[in-house]
Amino acid sequence: MNLNDQKSRLTGLTRDILLRWEETKSHWRDAKSDEFESRYLIELSANVNRTVIILEKLETVLKKVEHDCE
Repeated sequence: MNLNDQKSRLTGLTRDILLRWEETKSHWRDAKSDEFESRYLIELSANVNRTVIILEKLETVLKKVEHDCE
């Protein structure tokens, strides 16, 4: 399991979702679109950012464990 690859995939997919959302917002502008963005996409972005930080910390721990086992 390569956490760096997974982190890159997660951030790339999230970036794609957010780019598509920007395209969608140009056609869907009402209270429901604002609600959708604040309820799902802002939360998604924040959760992905937290997850990336955790994956980086986990990668550091795993490298240390690997080094200690050598």
